[in-house]
Amino acid sequence: MQTNRDALRAYVQSYASADPSAHLAAADAFFAPDATCHIVHPFNETPYITLLDSLHRSFSTLTRADYIAMAGREWVSNTGYFSGQFDAPWLGIAPTGELAWLRFGEFHRMDAGRAVESYIFLDIPELMIACGQWPITHSPGDTRGFTGIQPGPMTQDGLQWSAQDTARSQSSYRMVTDMLAGLATPDEAWRPYWHDHMIWYGPGAFGSFVGIEGFQRFQVPFESAFDGWSGGSAGNGMTEHFCRFGDGDYVCSGGWPSLTGVQVGSFLDQPPSGKRLYMRVCDWWRREGDKLRENWVFVDIPHVLLQLDVDLLEAP
Repeated sequence: MQTNRDALRAYVQSYASADPSAHLAAADAFFAPDATCHIVHPFNETPYITLLDSLHRSFSTLTRADYIAMAGREWVSNTGYFSGQFDAPWLGIAPTGELAWLRFGEFHRMDAGRAVESYIFLDIPELMIACGQWPITHSPGDTRGFTGIQPGPMTQDGLQWSAQDTARSQSSYRMVTDMLAGLATPDEAWRPYWHDHMIWYGPGAFGSFVGIEGFQRFQVPFESAFDGWSGGSAGNGMTEHFCRFGDGDYVCSGGWPSLTGVQVGSFLDQPPSGKRLYMRVCDWWRREGDKLRENWVFVDIPHVLLQLDVDLLEAP
């Protein structure tokens, strides 16, 4: 496991330089030659280098800051922000000529210190919102929520470069797993697992919310827009998590797809379609004592909208 942590650390730290050749060399060392890479729409199944090249073409002085990095037995995971001056069009998004931030999240299955299978999430709608180019007016919650840059852990200890206590890691994993079983339940069985002052850092298209009641004002309306929910922890064959693990006080999970439901209400400006939609989702959680205090979430919203015949982005 430590070999994988060290490999992730070297890869992550290469982005402190704004030198594209350093990023490319680090990616070449980190990813196995035959690695499979799944990236949010419109990249989908494509080598990581395709994403990296597109970012270098559009964002000058590109750097990256990770604020969570963690490791399980086979998987490593990390999240944070790319940043750079937005100088050229990217996926049909017009450049601003100013500093721009792009939130990312990554999961890598490792073998002998190299990534052999990867899932890359990007919050492209958050970038579009910041650039004044997000065309959707509706958000799933009762309120819009906060849509700006999301901070890292308030404890500033998210970069887990050394081994964590095994019992604590397993306890954190169990806490999240039990909480997930309580989502989309009539009695809101998820509530007891959360700190009163929790922060839910949602995807830009959904917004972010603070406190249990604030989260409820998003979660319940969001759930009510769909029928026949299934989550990645359900184990019923419709969705699944490709990984979920704990590392000290942190837990992460991802599914491709992780959520599915039949759209029975309005969702992101789209009228009820009666279609079963599938959502690529990932999360990182931080516990505080015996409660979940912070939760960072990605949903591949452009891919969800594509299932409703709305394609907001150009091919890379």
